[in-house]
Amino acid sequence: MLSFNRLNNLTGWAVFAVASLVYVATVEPTASLWDCGEFIASAFKLEVGHPPGAPFFLLLGRMFSFLAGSDVSKVAYWINILSALSSAFTILFLFWTITLLARKFLPVPQQPTLPQTVSVLAAGAVGALAYAFTDSFWFSAVEAEVYALSSLLTAFVVWAMLRWENTQTESAANRWLNLIAYVIGLSVGTHLLNLVALPVLAFIYYFKKYKPSLLGGVLTLGVGLLLIGLLMVGMRTGLPSLAGKFDIFFVNTLGMPFGSGVICFALICLGALVYGIWYSIKHGKSMLNTALLAITFVLIGYSSYSVILIRAQYNTPVNLNNPDDVASFMNYLNMKQYGSGRPLLYGPYFTAPLIDQEQGAPEYVKRNNEYEILDHDLVNVYEPTQMTLLPRIYSHDPNHVALYRQMLGLREGQKPTFGDNLRFLFSHQLGHMYGRYFMWNFAGKESDQEGAGWMASLTSAKDLPSEMTRNKAHNRLYMLPLLLGLAGMIYQYIKNKQHFLLVGLLFFMTGIALVLYLNSPPVEPRERDYIYVGSFYAFAIWIGFGVLALVDLLSKVSKSSFSAPVLAGALGAMVPVMLVTQNWDDHNRSGRYFALDSARNLLNSCAPNAILFTNGDNDTYPLWYAQEVEGIRKDVRVCVTQFMGTDWYIDQLKRKTYESEALPISMQEKNYIASTNNQIIYYENPNIKGAINLQDYIRLIREDYEGLKVALQSGEKLSILPTNRLFLPINKQTVLQKGMVSEDMQELIPDSMEINLDKNHLFKDDLIFLDILANNNWERPIYFSSLFTAAKYHLEEYTQIEGFACRLLPVKVPGSQGFVNSEIMYNNLMNKYAWRGLDSQTTYHDEVHRNYISNWGRLSFLQLSTQLLNEGQQEKAKEVLLRSLNVMPDETIPYDRICSLYVAPLLKVGEEKKALEIAQTMAKRADENLAYYYQEGKYDAQAIQNNLVVLNQLAVSLGEQKHKDAQQYQALFDKRYTQFQTN
Repeated sequence: MLSFNRLNNLTGWAVFAVASLVYVATVEPTASLWDCGEFIASAFKLEVGHPPGAPFFLLLGRMFSFLAGSDVSKVAYWINILSALSSAFTILFLFWTITLLARKFLPVPQQPTLPQTVSVLAAGAVGALAYAFTDSFWFSAVEAEVYALSSLLTAFVVWAMLRWENTQTESAANRWLNLIAYVIGLSVGTHLLNLVALPVLAFIYYFKKYKPSLLGGVLTLGVGLLLIGLLMVGMRTGLPSLAGKFDIFFVNTLGMPFGSGVICFALICLGALVYGIWYSIKHGKSMLNTALLAITFVLIGYSSYSVILIRAQYNTPVNLNNPDDVASFMNYLNMKQYGSGRPLLYGPYFTAPLIDQEQGAPEYVKRNNEYEILDHDLVNVYEPTQMTLLPRIYSHDPNHVALYRQMLGLREGQKPTFGDNLRFLFSHQLGHMYGRYFMWNFAGKESDQEGAGWMASLTSAKDLPSEMTRNKAHNRLYMLPLLLGLAGMIYQYIKNKQHFLLVGLLFFMTGIALVLYLNSPPVEPRERDYIYVGSFYAFAIWIGFGVLALVDLLSKVSKSSFSAPVLAGALGAMVPVMLVTQNWDDHNRSGRYFALDSARNLLNSCAPNAILFTNGDNDTYPLWYAQEVEGIRKDVRVCVTQFMGTDWYIDQLKRKTYESEALPISMQEKNYIASTNNQIIYYENPNIKGAINLQDYIRLIREDYEGLKVALQSGEKLSILPTNRLFLPINKQTVLQKGMVSEDMQELIPDSMEINLDKNHLFKDDLIFLDILANNNWERPIYFSSLFTAAKYHLEEYTQIEGFACRLLPVKVPGSQGFVNSEIMYNNLMNKYAWRGLDSQTTYHDEVHRNYISNWGRLSFLQLSTQLLNEGQQEKAKEVLLRSLNVMPDETIPYDRICSLYVAPLLKVGEEKKALEIAQTMAKRADENLAYYYQEGKYDAQAIQNNLVVLNQLAVSLGEQKHKDAQQYQALFDKRYTQFQTN
């Protein structure tokens, strides 16, 4: 008969194989949205991604990219496989963790009987596979993000510490501790979430080495929290900070070359460690030796960060913050790019007025063969009476302030209380931003819509609107994983309180403690459930123990020693089976290509040697992937508007990259370094009548003209904007020679481009954009990824829509919100663009993807068809509309608000049947949704407004076309509108 260890290993690898097959089958074949495109591009060429960096992940990603061979289109797939395998190994270590802990329940843990072996292995398999197929963990398993690898390192450290606990030989046990220290060091180069498990490791050590007591437990918790602080602050940022101070002293005081202080500091640290280890060996200091070796191995793991410094020296195309010296590296680690952190233990309420700004730490830059202080951080000082302990409602962002008041029922001008502070903590941060995510994974999920709730009951699907039930992320789990986990939690508490404390602490530290630390504002860019997967991991351990609880229960009524574990295992297996069947369709990304196709379409919209201004992660990162990895359109320079206010990014834009020459930026380093010209204030000059020449204004700013400065009370002088009206002269002859304007629009070329600034200041990114515009002289085509940037400067009347991209032209179409070039746009949408997978019912596109698909795809087709109708090209307009409905059918990308605008043009081109089908489908869904919100009392203002807008638009469209059904749609809108107006 096989031994328990043999069966344990075989079963663990079988569980690993199942998880691997599922993840590989559902992995995305190319880059995903959000940070994935950036991570893949950075891994492929070992470039410098966003702070605080993930160098160990990038190194592993680079190794996996080799598996693509010469086919660069497979690079993303293989780096995605890194996440898939990392996740599968996480499941393997979870299985072994559950079986390790489960054996503690047995009378003789070292020699389990066959029925006990079946029980323990069943518990491990059920718990591990249940976690494998949970919503949040599966999401990260099939894309190139750091969370899968971070989960693996955390799972390994917890399992390894339990193995250490079972190791009797001190030398062997110490080797486990050194391995754990090394993996913790590696985890810092992946993601910091791993560190929150340190208090759990401290308690495992404490329970083995000491007799437990209340005081000992408190001290152990303190040590665990201290370890987190030492690694996060002492090692991760403290050591580089000390190295930086050494370098500044060596360079500025001793006149040594840059880097000499860092080398000296490194030699001192190395020498101290070597001496300490030698001393501990010579004098038989076992504990000191173990501690020093652990520190050494942590530092070896942490050394992956040297990749960031080394690669930044080479000015890689993706080089965020350019951390090529100690000073900039500290800014990188401290994520200075994102501003001051969120307050944790003490801070202001959102109503606290700013009363002062104090000078903070100096900001050093390498200049003139020394480190110069060009600026200081500013520390905000708020009204003391509006400060509080544990501040939760702290953000002064106007959007956040409005949401705080709405959520807490506070009137304008009403000050919050500490009770309001706690109410926000429990209702929003712990309830909405954590409890809801927890229940998504173990109770059920309503849909993938932003803010979707969890399935709280066994309500029949017919009681819910069809838009919710047909959503692929509508997952009904009937709370079975939750109930099994709660049973396992109680079971472990009864059987082994010490290990219950360990699992409970892991659950708390990776869940609720993270909620307190992250201190989320009232709204985030997207759902953040993937952050808390560590606590879901801990709950999965209890799901495994739930099987053991079933075994105990069934053994009381069963005469056979085998029937109870077999039946319990079969019943428990229903949980992972239900999870995988419910979650498969909304986690299967195997045919999803939208991120790459949208990037390719956007780049291919641009003329050669273009400048493309983008906004945000999903606007930019797929483009970086397309250019850096697949080499698509390297002549197009992607300019991220959010970065254009930083000196390091402006330096990059002034350099040639691949086939793109340096951008026409006239500003010199002195005009934008550090905080210089961060904000140019509007200071109206009554002597200036009308607009001023943009080129002259840029020249005067570049020359630091005193006439464009104003002195502050502090004595500092700031540049000013004397008027919010500017103009850019246009040489019509030059424009015509370049052939950028079609013949039928040449009469619309004005003498100058008017730029109206609807603001009382300019930020540095505005200044750089205007500098490019002033000095480009129409040499390089300028594009926007949306009309948003053009709208900032009221340039819509000069913007030509050509598909996904909008081109700035020296042509003015008065009153337009961007004018459509039907010839170019038709060729792009109908011939050049790729729409892979959007019509596949087996491929999942979540709400974020659907919104992008609609706003870029459906809206573009609608704009083009409308323009073709205006030009009298009815057949072409019909072709365009039908093409849109063909590549993005309702079955895969459900009709949305934009589709309600399709009804009128479809009627105009004679497609009445299709128009009425869309109208009937959308009206039915909107009516169902509004009825559900009304009956359930769910007054989601945005959802209600969206559905009312759809009904109104359908009524208006049919009414304008004088269709016979217009009245019934109007009546339906009036009925629902009246209902919500009176409530």
